[in-house]
Amino acid sequence: MTGKQLFSLRISENRNLRLYLPITYAIRRIRDAFRENKNVKDPVEIQALVNKAKRDLGIIRRQASVGEFYRIL
Repeated sequence: MTGKQLFSLRISENRNLRLYLPITYAIRRIRDAFRENKNVKDPVEIQALVNKAKRDLGIIRRQASVGEFYRIL
């Protein structure tokens, strides 16, 4: 998965969240993180950042799922 794909996935998953503040906070944090690390060249550090982004994506997806569950109720 490329950085651009991971960025897009994380942004799109955040749009599945229904609450305004968590969505805007998460999107802002994702953009800030990608901007801060756009010049990283070290492959080990890049891999660590990708792993963190994947872990965060899992958190975002779980939050969206839980939010969807409660919206149904």
